[in-house]
Amino acid sequence: MKKQVSVAYLVCGLLFTTCLIIANIVEQKLIQIGPIEATAGLLVFPISYIVNDIIAEVWGYRKARLIIWYGFFMNFLAIAVFRLSIIVPGSENFTHQDAFSLVMGNTTRITLASFVAFLIGSFLNAYVMSRMKILQKGRNFSLRAIISTLVGEGADSLVFFTIAFFGVISIHDLWVLILTQTTMKTGYEIIVLPLTNRIVKWVKKKEKEDVYDNGTSYNPFKIRDL
Repeated sequence: MKKQVSVAYLVCGLLFTTCLIIANIVEQKLIQIGPIEATAGLLVFPISYIVNDIIAEVWGYRKARLIIWYGFFMNFLAIAVFRLSIIVPGSENFTHQDAFSLVMGNTTRITLASFVAFLIGSFLNAYVMSRMKILQKGRNFSLRAIISTLVGEGADSLVFFTIAFFGVISIHDLWVLILTQTTMKTGYEIIVLPLTNRIVKWVKKKEKEDVYDNGTSYNPFKIRDL
C-alpha cells in the first residue's frame, strides 16, 4: 500500500507557490509604508519564506528542495503564459492591451533577476534552517527562523536588486533598497513568529514528523533524493 501524501505538506507547497506567483505579479507596484518606499511584493513574498521555514523544520531539507523547485517551475509556467497572452492578438472588444501588457509583462532583466534571486535565497534559507537545527539539537526554533530568513532574504534582495537595477540607479540607492527590503521582510518574520511557532508545533504533533538532516546532501539539484 502506498503511503498517503501529507495534507499539511501539500497545503504548504500550494501556499508557497501561490505566494511566489502573486508576489511576481504585484511587485511592479511601488507602495509607501510611512517614509519607506517598497514593492507591493513585500505584502506577500515573506510568507513564502515562513512556509519554507516550516517545511525545512518539519519535513527537512529534501522536502524543502522539492517545493522550491516546484515553486520555481510553476512560476516559470505562469510567466510563460503571461507572455503568451500578451503576444496573442486581442479581440476587437478588448481595449486594454497596453495596460494588460504593462501589468503582466515584466522586462526580461527583472524576470531573470526574480528567478535567480528566488532560487539562491530560498535554498540558503532552507540550508541555514537545516544546519542550525542539527547544531542546536532541535532547540530554539525562533532563533534559526530569524537567522535563516535574514540570510535568505538578504541574499534574495542583494541578487534581485543588483541584477535588476545595477547601472540604472546609483550604488547608494541600490544599497538602500537592499537593506530596506531585507530589514522589512525579516521584521515581517519576527512579527508573525508567535503564530509560526504554534503552526510548527501543531504540524509536528499532527504529522508525527520532526526530521533532522543528518547525512543529507545539500546539493540543490538532487531533486529525486527524497
